[in-house]
Amino acid sequence: MLTAVGLGPGDAELLTLKAVRILKEADTVFVPGGIALELVKPYAKNIVTLEFPMTRNENEITKCMQRNAEKILPAAKSGNAVFGLIGDPNYYSTFSRLAEMVKALVPDLIVETIPGISSITAVASHAKIPVNGAFLVTDGPTSPSTKIMMKVTQPRNTAEQLKSAGYNDFIVVERMYMEGEKIYRNVLPEKTNYFSIMIARKL
Repeated sequence: MLTAVGLGPGDAELLTLKAVRILKEADTVFVPGGIALELVKPYAKNIVTLEFPMTRNENEITKCMQRNAEKILPAAKSGNAVFGLIGDPNYYSTFSRLAEMVKALVPDLIVETIPGISSITAVASHAKIPVNGAFLVTDGPTSPSTKIMMKVTQPRNTAEQLKSAGYNDFIVVERMYMEGEKIYRNVLPEKTNYFSIMIARKL
């Protein structure tokens, strides 16, 4: 089993309780070095540092991902392997590419992610500014391929509106981490609870 754990934006006091528990229970913790290494040291008993060169060369990136996936797989197949990284493993993360390679090599391996406090949310506190309205997070493109919407109480109607903008894949999480949590994938209900988030993607 391989679990990616978000370590937060870099402050050791912003690790979640769940992240600390997962790190303590891991047989092996893999990190990309630097800040992540320092954050896991107090909790992990066996740490392996992996190299991820900073490059835009796709061929080099693919080789790097395969090399690191092959280093992780023995531990993941025989026990509880954890990959610790700054931020959240599902937002602008190296782990997304790494997980694809791991699953390509061993399709039946269980791969899970544990969310961490992302720089996207942490920056508002650091800058001391509230964000109360709609906002766009992007690494460059002004037309995002993924849209996340909060407080979606009429998901079926919302999805129909988004289809005209090219979105064709929809996931709604209702009452996340609360009693009565439900996850809908493309077959959406007409109405949901106030605590509902939609992820719309262009696939």
